[in-house]
Amino acid sequence: MFLSSRHEAAQEVSSPLASQPDRKLDLRALLRWWRAPLWLFALGTGAKSFADNPILGSEALNRRGLHVGRLKLAHALAWARRRRLAPAVPAEWREQFDRDGFVEIRDFLPPNVFARLRSGLLERPSETRQQQQGETITRRLPIGPKLLKDIPELRTLVGSKRWRSLLAYVASTTSQPLYYVQTILAHYAEGAPDPQLELHSDTFHPSLKAWLFLTDVGEDDGPLTYVTGSHRLTPERLAWEHARSVAIRDHDRLSQRGSLRIAEEELRALGLPSPRRFAVPANTLVVVDTYGFHARGPSSGPSVRAEIWAYARRTPFLPWTGLDILSWKPLAIRRANMLYRLLDTFDQLGMRKQHWKPGGRKRLLDR
Repeated sequence: MFLSSRHEAAQEVSSPLASQPDRKLDLRALLRWWRAPLWLFALGTGAKSFADNPILGSEALNRRGLHVGRLKLAHALAWARRRRLAPAVPAEWREQFDRDGFVEIRDFLPPNVFARLRSGLLERPSETRQQQQGETITRRLPIGPKLLKDIPELRTLVGSKRWRSLLAYVASTTSQPLYYVQTILAHYAEGAPDPQLELHSDTFHPSLKAWLFLTDVGEDDGPLTYVTGSHRLTPERLAWEHARSVAIRDHDRLSQRGSLRIAEEELRALGLPSPRRFAVPANTLVVVDTYGFHARGPSSGPSVRAEIWAYARRTPFLPWTGLDILSWKPLAIRRANMLYRLLDTFDQLGMRKQHWKPGGRKRLLDR
């Protein structure tokens, strides 16, 4: 029996059919590791994907606190930067953000200025880009030099101190955001449920999104929703993040890529309230920290909203608030268009898929 067992074991080891798949797997794994220095370098950047980086996604390292350690450092640096930016922001706005994770300002622009801005943007046909996510189409027009020249109210808005200081405080950096004019068309496409309807955190560190709504947003128009206070790194949130990072393989694809999803029924255990819906009139500015849990609200039927949209997410492990070459004036306002062209090139070379496809020449509220 002993000799027979040895013979069978030898056959298993020597059989090319048995060993070939293992060899392929081992070779594939070994070939990945030429990127190990890049994966290690990424620890000091805003890299967030557990799936694409075996170090960030390591169960053993995250059990020992890798993910939680990056969280703590990123948030400590962000709040230190905010303290330096605070004097430029009205106390009322600053206090609202520190408490809630968002700032909501109705009638942000004088009515006559907003009317001219809105008319100039809504009536102007432009070449657009769009992306479909489930049943929703998001259409964007990058804000660049020509648009700023043609619509003076837009140029005044993005250059104004009250706008820039508030966005810088929430983003924790004076680096210029990317600016777009954006249209959300809910239930205008065939597809699975929109993944943006799920409550989620964009990434592990504080970052900015802002909406100046050009149209009224009703309760049933897919409004932005936000979990008040979820931008704070509480002991309960840290424990939840630690548990997710350790068991990330058991969760959905978007969570594995660093945008952690959470069910509404989980919020109470974190000491958080139900999400708040921003059903607001036109000319309302909403600025949020997208580390906080947020989502697009549901709509029962087709709905359209339009907005000026800003986005900023800088490498989180920098102690300074500025020193960003991409915020140099000739580059800053061209970055959105430059980013599209760069992604087009990557797509053509087969390096990275471009999800933003040409949407044609359209007005903002065209279906």
